[in-house]
Amino acid sequence: MLLENYMSQIRDRDLKDSYDLLTPREREILQLIAEGKSNKEMAASLEISLYTVETHRGNLMEKLNLRSVPELILYAVRTGVIS
Repeated sequence: MLLENYMSQIRDRDLKDSYDLLTPREREILQLIAEGKSNKEMAASLEISLYTVETHRGNLMEKLNLRSVPELILYAVRTGVIS
């Protein structure tokens, strides 16, 4: 239901990039993924559970319509999240 809400926000606001719909935590997770951090390392550094990291990663992939971690990394490079 939440995903449908986000997708309708994209359509309603006519956003060109769904990056605008990412939460600050999801953006942080994207940055750490792009830096090559493992889920376990992210969980430890952010002081959240491994399951929460995996959930954020799944949400990122769904919102950005990506299917793998390498695609997430490429997306991060292309959008300037990392250089």
